[in-house]
Amino acid sequence: MLKGWRRRRTLSRHSIPDELWAATVATVPAFGRLTADQQRRLRDLALLFLHEKHFEPVQGMVLDDAKRLRIAALACLPILELGLDAYAAFHSVVVHPEEFLVRDRVYEDEDGVVHVGDDLLSGEAFEQGPVVLAWTEIEASGRGEGYNVVSHEMAHKLDMLSGETNGVPPLHADMRTPEWVAAFDAAYDDLCEQIERGATPWIDPYAVEDSAEFFAVSVELFFDTPAELRKEYPDVYAQLKRFFKQDPAAA
Repeated sequence: MLKGWRRRRTLSRHSIPDELWAATVATVPAFGRLTADQQRRLRDLALLFLHEKHFEPVQGMVLDDAKRLRIAALACLPILELGLDAYAAFHSVVVHPEEFLVRDRVYEDEDGVVHVGDDLLSGEAFEQGPVVLAWTEIEASGRGEGYNVVSHEMAHKLDMLSGETNGVPPLHADMRTPEWVAAFDAAYDDLCEQIERGATPWIDPYAVEDSAEFFAVSVELFFDTPAELRKEYPDVYAQLKRFFKQDPAAA
């Protein structure tokens, strides 16, 4: 297959410098939990991501090799066992220096009411377009604190593969949609109940925006604070473990 041949050629002709890779791994606890073989495969995926995706710095943003690699490595962790073709639906990563303002944004709430307003965003994924990220938020991502804007937006991209952004990505043949929905709905309802009674939830309250956002936030937690997610919402963790074919809490 031509694509496979091109990728093998890329891996044979190019490499990520050892010192640059080591510096990237050192700043992300999730990378340190990987086995030597997993790190090797993540490194290869990141290299291919760097060659196949177009990086577009905007608003004066300057992207050096270290910044590009951080983005690529964080983006490829969720697809370590799924493969780069899981990201075939987009080709560009737009990077702002900091959170960016989207004016006159039109959105519909759960009651069907249409609103128009301005949003300050740390990231955004377009169904038929690029992934947009803020560097300040990328830099803060993956620090073991449950925040990762890169995996969040990449989760949206995976979700979109089903044709609808609803928190249910295309599942593997051995997975069952009702089981997935039951696990996520129960956790979502629990989080909503916590917020309604005035409790301080351990998950970012933004997760109750809708089912798609709850899925994306759960993916952040799965890779960044896996033990906590497994403890609080074991059924959600179990579904994500099967989907991503990874078990980060076991490391």
